Amino acid sequence: MEKKISFVIPVYNEEESIVPLYNAIKKVVTDHNYVYEIVTVDDGSTDNTLEILKTLKKDDGNLKVVVFEENRGQSAAFEAGFKNATGEIVVTMDADLQNNPEDVPRMLKYIEFYDVVCGFRAKRQDNFIRKISSKIGNFIRNKLTNDNIVDTGCSLKVFKKEYLDKIKMYKGMHRFLPTLLKLEGATVYQTEVSHFERKYGESKYGLGIKKRAVVAFFDLLAVRWMIKRHINYKIKEIL
Repeated sequence: MEKKISFVIPVYNEEESIVPLYNAIKKVVTDHNYVYEIVTVDDGSTDNTLEILKTLKKDDGNLKVVVFEENRGQSAAFEAGFKNATGEIVVTMDADLQNNPEDVPRMLKYIEFYDVVCGFRAKRQDNFIRKISSKIGNFIRNKLTNDNIVDTGCSLKVFKKEYLDKIKMYKGMHRFLPTLLKLEGATVYQTEVSHFERKYGESKYGLGIKKRAVVAFFDLLAVRWMIKRHINYKIKEIL
């Protein structure tokens, strides 16, 4: 992989996991001799996450730290990461160590033939409530958007940067990126990825199951509207 890879990672109160994640990514890029950068977006952390990132950056010119004034959410963090990424290929993942950087080299092989590569957690290491609510949510999303994305909640994805530059992000839209990018002509491939149990703390971006379902439903209606109202045409000629 000769193209530059940008790892884009939203970070919010992950002081215990950020160093192990950083080391795991560094091992992968070193083993495979990738041209890369790591773009972390600190989403208003209130623990020592930012100080740790600053310390890491002192010795690593490939680490970029984007700092929000206050907590703005995961979609905002992803958008800021995309805008500050300089690689032709963007890899997204969570900072909680549940995604495995070792899956990235295999996913990058598919990006040679597709525009987006989505990971799905076939052996998801979460509790029963999270698993069943996710399955129901994915089923409803796919029905209403006429799509087939297996696991919209898996953050481990690979994108060609040119497609990310075509869209405007809104709150909650990070979960619908593959569907929205298909409207821009992107081709999407899905592949199984690893998933680990959370080692430290609790989900930082989670809401209660009921509240999350309500918010996700309204996000889904917005995406459905975008799909229905999307302008699509081809110019035959200009005289």
